[in-house]
Amino acid sequence: MTESGGLIRSDALPSVLEHMEDLKKRLRNKRPVVFIDYDGTLTPIVDRPERADLPAETRRVLRVLSDKCPVAIVSGRDLADVRNRVAVEKIHYAGSHGFEIAGPDGQIELQQGRDCLPSLDQAEKALRQGLASIPCCQIERKRFAIAVHFRRAAADQFAGIAAVVNEVAAGYRDLRRTGGKMILELRPAADWDKGRALQWILRQWQLGGKDVLPLYLGDDLTDEDAFRCLRRTGVAILVRDEVRPTAAHYAVENPDEVQRFLQELAVLLP
Repeated sequence: MTESGGLIRSDALPSVLEHMEDLKKRLRNKRPVVFIDYDGTLTPIVDRPERADLPAETRRVLRVLSDKCPVAIVSGRDLADVRNRVAVEKIHYAGSHGFEIAGPDGQIELQQGRDCLPSLDQAEKALRQGLASIPCCQIERKRFAIAVHFRRAAADQFAGIAAVVNEVAAGYRDLRRTGGKMILELRPAADWDKGRALQWILRQWQLGGKDVLPLYLGDDLTDEDAFRCLRRTGVAILVRDEVRPTAAHYAVENPDEVQRFLQELAVLLP
């Protein structure tokens, strides 16, 4: 079922694992470049973000794949955090939804939104004060974002949490409020997202030609920015756990299927 704007309901997406022959045809005479989200994609969503550890087998598969094609992890996590969790040396890392990007050697290649750091510092203090009385509401400061996790909070507290976040966000013209799965975030109000980070990395790698096939795997609303960039030029794969409109082409059901897809993709590549 197709939605407006070229979107499709996520429950109508075909399984990419059942269409590997189609992907094999698209890869003929093409160079793949693989972009992967972390939470909900490489690892399951967990109650506490610090407990989202990468399975050893997934790390092994990423190493095998990175020997065959360029790979980048594009995460909402802080750059240092996601690099330490994945710990694969040959790949690019984009943290804070692409606001900070490092190459395989760990060298910082791009930082967006540095002018907003003072506002983020002040907003963090205001959020901690405003949400201090709400148990199980976890505030995670990243360099270029502040995440408010409320997965463990009681349902009748959700509206109060959102009201505090909205009030704080309204006080800073250089910040914007975004959201995801049981998370609210404040980040720089710059024209930047995972899609623009993907495009920047492709330019950095000089991989913008017609002989390149970018693939992106992600599960959350923030990944839709990247999916939209690839509607005509690549392959977008949604880790499907809810019914919603999406710009993805295919789906997998969980991180285990992500791992299986990456294994099968590595087998397809010379």
